[in-house]
Amino acid sequence: MNAYTPTERTQVRRLPKRGSFDRDVIHSILDAGFICHLGFIHEGNPIVLPTGYGRSGDTLYLHGSLASRMFKAAASGIEICATVTIVDGLVLAKSAFHHSMNYRSVAVFGRARPVEDREQKLEALRLFTEHVLPGRWEKIRQPSELELKATLVLALPLEEVSAKVRTGPPLDDEEDLAWPVWAGVLPLRLRADDPVPPEGANGVADAWTKRRLAGTIIE
Repeated sequence: MNAYTPTERTQVRRLPKRGSFDRDVIHSILDAGFICHLGFIHEGNPIVLPTGYGRSGDTLYLHGSLASRMFKAAASGIEICATVTIVDGLVLAKSAFHHSMNYRSVAVFGRARPVEDREQKLEALRLFTEHVLPGRWEKIRQPSELELKATLVLALPLEEVSAKVRTGPPLDDEEDLAWPVWAGVLPLRLRADDPVPPEGANGVADAWTKRRLAGTIIE
């Protein structure tokens, strides 16, 4: 199946033409981002907090400390919502009303389950690391048993999920087109700078790291 099934919660009601349930579109957005914002209700209060993630197939993996209020709440089986947004450009219009942004976003609704199996947990941690920098997992020290026990990994199924994407120029009203100010799109992208070693480290980043990072652009 190439598309997810729309639900009451995933329907895009505001400008629905920008919505998408296409599996490839949703996966590409999730794979391009680094941070998701996790929304949940805790003791009657709405909370939204950022966290890292990794994807494998139709599952989004989240990880954090066993002591984390957010992760303990999510692990209890409550309804949560995870969102990822990538800003691709500032849309500068002739009028204040039509200023906007070009973006790609995904919203995932559902209940997460704790990952208890050791091998699956290790695989999820590998996904997180490879999501940040492909090829790094094989070069770093693997998690110890103590570190594994201190880490809570959650699996959130990609079942109730949709994307929303805006592209293109500003949509100015015809009567504003002659207004004497520049209008258009200012493209944005995330680009890696030169790697910086921690204070007191021996030497600088190794050749592999420099090669992986130098000039990297996150599209």
